[in-house]
Amino acid sequence: MPTYNSILLLRNYTKKYFMKNDSPIGFFKSVTLFLIAFTLLVTTAPFGFLYTVLRQIMLRQIKSLNIFFVQVALALDVAGNVMMQHLLNDILLVRNHNTYYFGNAKETISSVIGKNSLTNTLSFLGICLNDFLNFLDKNHSLNSIIYDIRAWQKQREAQ
Repeated sequence: MPTYNSILLLRNYTKKYFMKNDSPIGFFKSVTLFLIAFTLLVTTAPFGFLYTVLRQIMLRQIKSLNIFFVQVALALDVAGNVMMQHLLNDILLVRNHNTYYFGNAKETISSVIGKNSLTNTLSFLGICLNDFLNFLDKNHSLNSIIYDIRAWQKQREAQ
């Protein structure tokens, strides 16, 4: 398990990499893209989900559903991090210069909670959520940071 200091050292680099706020397109175009993506998700995702589950059951590849469910859970978690960023920032965090904010499309809610746990910038509700996650899965939020750092390091090595 990495030390507190090693995670804080990597925090500065990951914050620069993961917290990019560039918006390359205008407001109207972004709203249009959102509406199209949301409509397609709501109308087609249930069919894709059901198809995958039934297909894997019929092909007797039920074990592969474990991976599928984890992938879907991660995708929903990342989407929740973006879609609820302002709510989560307001109710789960104490704002100061060490606060790592929600809203990055490249990381999970758990990762942000873990980073803020290390810097003591979780509100009471944030601490309760962190404790609950850690009750379900030991060191959940800290392990999610390590996962993000590994993914970041792989991308940097590939460049």
